[in-house]
Amino acid sequence: MSEALANIRQWVNSGLGFVYPEICQICLKEPAKKAEGFVCAQCWQSVRFIRPPFCERCGLPYEGEISSSFECTNCREMQLEFRSARSAVVASEFVRNIIHRYKYRGDRWFEPFLADLLVREAVPVLAPQKWDMIVPVPLHPTKLRERQFNQAERLGACLSEASRIPLNNRVLRRVEFTETQTKLDRRQRAANMRKAFALRPNATVKGSRVVLVDDVFTTGATTSACAKVLIAAGAADVCVWTVARGL
Repeated sequence: MSEALANIRQWVNSGLGFVYPEICQICLKEPAKKAEGFVCAQCWQSVRFIRPPFCERCGLPYEGEISSSFECTNCREMQLEFRSARSAVVASEFVRNIIHRYKYRGDRWFEPFLADLLVREAVPVLAPQKWDMIVPVPLHPTKLRERQFNQAERLGACLSEASRIPLNNRVLRRVEFTETQTKLDRRQRAANMRKAFALRPNATVKGSRVVLVDDVFTTGATTSACAKVLIAAGAADVCVWTVARGL
């Protein structure tokens, strides 16, 4: 995407509230406000929040009655580096479409909607505990130039403001350009991410309890690779929060 096109898209996005001040940008029928991310109450009904029972390690939800804590097959087969991961909602087609438009089409008016999902679920869980910083999963500089923003950083900033846990975007860097993970299986994703991240020069996390933030959790390969770098640098604990959880 050229810089000129990116600037035009950003201008269009910022002006959407004036052009379509009351219309849901999903169904294009019902009223919706900018503060709601232009998602109407009717479309909101498509959101499925994750509730117990779920895997205590990665947050994968399960149907039915499970009274004891458990780890899913994915967690037992993968060497995940973080202590636990939670997601706000299931990555349904509805949610995936919004995230796709937000990330790849530059439809930034969806940000309040996505941030609200993350904040309303993460803050009550994080509040009783002591966390030192929120660290967003970084983008490779090439992708950052193409996209013009890092969705994990922007969502992490919203969570930071609501939780009062400081955001630190100067901890991790992406050192390898990796292709999209969407067409890779679990083992391929892990191999793809193995050496993708590194600690930034002069970054300090020793003894810190870190909340990693990203938009979508699928197998955990990306966040686990980030957590491995943080733990190796002396982080005392790492948990993961994402907006959506792939099933």
